[in-house]
Amino acid sequence: MTPPPEPLVVAPVLLPLATAALLLGLGGRRRRLRAVLGVGSAVLGLTLVAALALRLHAEPLPLAYAVHLPGNWPAPFGIVLVADHLSALMALLAGSVGLAALLFALARWQHAGVHFHPLFQLQLAGLYGAFLTGDLFNLFVFFEVLLAASYALLLHASGLARVRAGLHYIAVNLAASLLFLVGVAVLYGVTGTLNMADIARVLPSVPAGDRGLLHAGAAILAVAFLAKAAAWPLGWWLPAAYSAASAPAAALFAILTKVGVYALLRLWTLWFPPAAGASAGFGGVALVWGGLATLGFAALGMLASQQLGRLAAYGVVASSGTVLAALGFGAPALTGGALYYLASSTLAACLLFLLVEPLERARQVELGPQDFDDGNAALPAFFDAKPAPSINLDDDEQALIGRAFPAALAFLGIAFVVCALVVAGLPPLSGFVGKLAMLQALLPLATPAAAVMFVLLLGSGLLAALALVRAGMRHFWSAGERPPPRLRLAEGAPIAALALVLLALAAQGGPLLEYTQATARALHEPARYIEAVLGARPRERAPEPVS
Repeated sequence: MTPPPEPLVVAPVLLPLATAALLLGLGGRRRRLRAVLGVGSAVLGLTLVAALALRLHAEPLPLAYAVHLPGNWPAPFGIVLVADHLSALMALLAGSVGLAALLFALARWQHAGVHFHPLFQLQLAGLYGAFLTGDLFNLFVFFEVLLAASYALLLHASGLARVRAGLHYIAVNLAASLLFLVGVAVLYGVTGTLNMADIARVLPSVPAGDRGLLHAGAAILAVAFLAKAAAWPLGWWLPAAYSAASAPAAALFAILTKVGVYALLRLWTLWFPPAAGASAGFGGVALVWGGLATLGFAALGMLASQQLGRLAAYGVVASSGTVLAALGFGAPALTGGALYYLASSTLAACLLFLLVEPLERARQVELGPQDFDDGNAALPAFFDAKPAPSINLDDDEQALIGRAFPAALAFLGIAFVVCALVVAGLPPLSGFVGKLAMLQALLPLATPAAAVMFVLLLGSGLLAALALVRAGMRHFWSAGERPPPRLRLAEGAPIAALALVLLALAAQGGPLLEYTQATARALHEPARYIEAVLGARPRERAPEPVS
């Protein structure tokens, strides 16, 4: 059997860690070099996870890599990194969101603090590690790495609003981390292992007297993940924190809640499948109704939001609630549609956070006509045709036909429409494809919970559409005499790239939906994952030369 490509599994984690160390060594010097190293590392990391996803698509067996340590312990005692369809999908999302946010930060936000680039790389390392690790202890380690970096990125550039929201964010996540440790300790006491696949192997044989303790440990662990996923009522901190963060930090944070969602996807399907005996389906009802409550709360929050940043934050919460509710039903077809929706909604949330700053900047900054276009800060107008005299005048007796339409505003408007269609789940873009797949999967279930989710998916889309239309009218239709927004190339490029990716998701909806459906089937049938992890062996050490 051909050995797995170990560098391809472990490289996405090691690359940003090495880049962060190098950037810290440079300190505050060589600003351009730090930017080049940061972007180059993000591009290479995204390339690595894309290659990993393609490898798994061609050969769908999970790839497990046992890290070589001095003890050379095999699984389940050694450290194991695992790549399957789900982890590759999540890592690909993390790399895409990270690269877009980093490119946007080159315009100005990278200069707001000396250690922006090292923190960004540590955030990426934590994300890649959390999606690829195969044991609970290292999942906790990578959680703390990404959270420590997110604390600093949330407070990046300071400000009273960021400090206040950041303190709440830190307090909630520290409490969740404590629960994480308690849950891990209880599970280790019951099962004697921290390897996630090994826990799945021994879980059916846990004595009946320890079954309650096992469920308690799993429930405590789930509460920690639900808090990180911003599930209701544990997600009250997210709208204030994400809307207060800088644009690139908030865009990167669009994937952070999905780390909690990923952990629940992975562990619930791994530990409590139908073959788990007395524990089969444990907690599924709580996931369904908790996810539905989160979705309803987020839809109302979007409708009530007056700021675009808070609206985007509630969109992140709605995405988490949708996937959690779909997971709890235990139906592969529904989970597959939810995974497709997760991918498109995460990219759309990232795009919406990047749109907030240029749009709000135009509302808050008054510029003179002579300051509008310096050839670098804004895009040129689409046309400069002169209007015919005395026709179609507005209230100020200015001609409406032929008025130059700023390209920056048009560009942002098109990106906003793409984003709004995806977030609201309207045709013909990818949000509609994901919701339609979930609606079709809900019809055969014929349960009260399925009916409630069916109605909520439609109702939340309607409320999101109303909220986004209102926001669009405020920023584009009723712009008044505000100057057109300024947009630098470093800001426009990631916005355009994300919009194009969302369009591509819709154009390739069939193949991508097949991929997520295959991912869901593998999740709900975890035997191959368990076999791949427990069969991982570190490389044999070369024999020492005889003296």
